[in-house]
Amino acid sequence: MGSVRKFRVWRGDAAGGRLEDFSVEVNEGEVVLDIIHRLQATQAPDLAVRWNCKAGKCGSCSMEINGKPGLGCMTRMSVFADGETVTVTPLRTFPVIRDLVTDVSFNYVKAREMPAFAPPADLKPGEYRMKQVDVERSQEFRKCIECFLCQNTCHVIRDHDDNKPAFAGPRFFIRAAELDMHPLDARGDRKETAVDEQGLGYCNITKCCTEVCPEHIKITDNAIIPLKERVVDRRYDPLVWLGSKIFRRTA
Repeated sequence: MGSVRKFRVWRGDAAGGRLEDFSVEVNEGEVVLDIIHRLQATQAPDLAVRWNCKAGKCGSCSMEINGKPGLGCMTRMSVFADGETVTVTPLRTFPVIRDLVTDVSFNYVKAREMPAFAPPADLKPGEYRMKQVDVERSQEFRKCIECFLCQNTCHVIRDHDDNKPAFAGPRFFIRAAELDMHPLDARGDRKETAVDEQGLGYCNITKCCTEVCPEHIKITDNAIIPLKERVVDRRYDPLVWLGSKIFRRTA
């Protein structure tokens, strides 16, 4: 037998909205997305929410739960106190379409701006070879499910709309790091692209993106900081600078 819990859910669209209060049954083992579905079935049939797999792998049900970005399907009701009101709102960084559904097309625009992987011209498909250690280096970054929680919580774009044209965000910095580590990627220098075209310098490594990642990717420590360090080495380390001049002259 379940218990009746209090929920506050944001209802509205791009023109505005408000939080609405609901009392809804909660059963043992359920997650927030289960409760949203129950609200749709019993009290608010027009409540809009985006979801797909309900297994933490599609990234569709991103929302803010008691002010913290998370996946509705991975946030268990057992983490909240019995008398606690659970407040569910849409992602704050992106424009609201309706209720809990936001327009995350900003991220797809940034994805198209990312130069794609380019294999060496002298290799044909089927001839690509790389060592297992090189595969493992960037394996962590390929766990990304594109829930865009890291993009949502990043204050560079969350609090400053004017930064969006020049800033790709943490999801695409891990993509840049992955390709920068790839021994067969022949498309330019990913580090320089990350700085000059993706706004890597705007990031001040507060690690808020890492804290909300449902795949536990160490976005800051393993992708952003190493990228920044390699850029600094390239541009400001006098020994690296001198070596580049010498090798360039030799070539």
